[in-house]
Amino acid sequence: MRRVLLAFIFSLPALARDIPVADAAAFESAAKSVQAGDTLILKEGTWADARLKLVAEGTAQKPVTIKAQTAGRVIFTGDSRLSVGGSHIVVDGLWFQNPTGEQVIELRKDSKQLASDSRITNCAVTNDTQLTSTKSSQFVSIYGARNRVDHCYIAGKTTQGTTLVVWLSNEAKDQGRHQIDHNHFGPRPRLGQNGGETIRLGDSKTSMQTASCVVEQNLFEQCDGEAECISNKSCGNLYRYNTFKSVSGTLTLRHGNGCTVEKNVFLGGKAKGSGGVRVIGEDHIVTGNYFEDLAGDKERSAMCFMLGIPDSVPSGYFQVKRAKVTGNTFVNCAHNILIGQEGDKKAVLPPLETVISGNTIQTTKGEAFEIKCAVDGVTMKDNKTGKEIAKPGLPFQAEAAGPAWK
Repeated sequence: MRRVLLAFIFSLPALARDIPVADAAAFESAAKSVQAGDTLILKEGTWADARLKLVAEGTAQKPVTIKAQTAGRVIFTGDSRLSVGGSHIVVDGLWFQNPTGEQVIELRKDSKQLASDSRITNCAVTNDTQLTSTKSSQFVSIYGARNRVDHCYIAGKTTQGTTLVVWLSNEAKDQGRHQIDHNHFGPRPRLGQNGGETIRLGDSKTSMQTASCVVEQNLFEQCDGEAECISNKSCGNLYRYNTFKSVSGTLTLRHGNGCTVEKNVFLGGKAKGSGGVRVIGEDHIVTGNYFEDLAGDKERSAMCFMLGIPDSVPSGYFQVKRAKVTGNTFVNCAHNILIGQEGDKKAVLPPLETVISGNTIQTTKGEAFEIKCAVDGVTMKDNKTGKEIAKPGLPFQAEAAGPAWK
């Protein structure tokens, strides 16, 4: 009977625990025994130079959670860093202020212990000081598969390096399919060189990998780090329902193929260098987007098709092929649709098998189309242009972005 009772007791699932954590040393201790369903509750206050690492295995029903005692009141400063690996981990309510390290939040513990099915939510990473550094750094680095970053506020990066990066591998079998949604990406000042993107998905070395990420319902505001506010460098990604306000840059399909840019809103506010979508590569779809008061030209036009380089290397410019640009609206933009922008002296290949149709272009100055190359491979039909076209409504209703507490 005693054996039966003991067997029954040991077969019961472990009860989820709320574990108070006062400092980095207590976190390290608690992390050694954390189980599915446990919540590590970080004490209110300032955590200076705290490096937290956790590898855990939660489940969809019982994630392992790292949570602020009060959202927005657990503040990490200096060279603080959070690195998590494993599966089904949730990070909720933390604020990293003026980080000085090369990484702030990483969805991996190290190169072999990546995160999957995990979530960063209701957090903030902000700089309000003008830091200078010759080293590249990131605020958020996403590795692994099926992770989500949502309802966060990320702003103020002044040093070299993309703010948020999705990292891919040419060897990994299970990667990508991340979701980046309902975040507020606040001001980022001009960097003056490459490496000032707000989001980058992949890189030139992994650009032919299918990432299948979704970037949606985010607000980008004065993200002016460089010409590419978003730099797409992988395949099969979806960008939809995002709002860009006074952004001196563009959503650039820089490398990779088969991406969709759908129902986004670009409100330039006539800010210098404000642009829309730049197209490079094959099989992209740009549909149902709204562009208004964009002041950029050349590669920062509201819609720009780049010339391709023959036999381009991965870091060059691949020819535009089979692009579909349909049902978009352009209102009072300085430069609307540009075909044939040269990004390299070796770039000579015009778009092929490309369709530009059903777009509405309201312009009081300038041309609806700027043609800088042969357009034999471009079909333009059913586009409505003129000065008196009625201004349509926006293609979607923006939802709340950023953390609830900020």
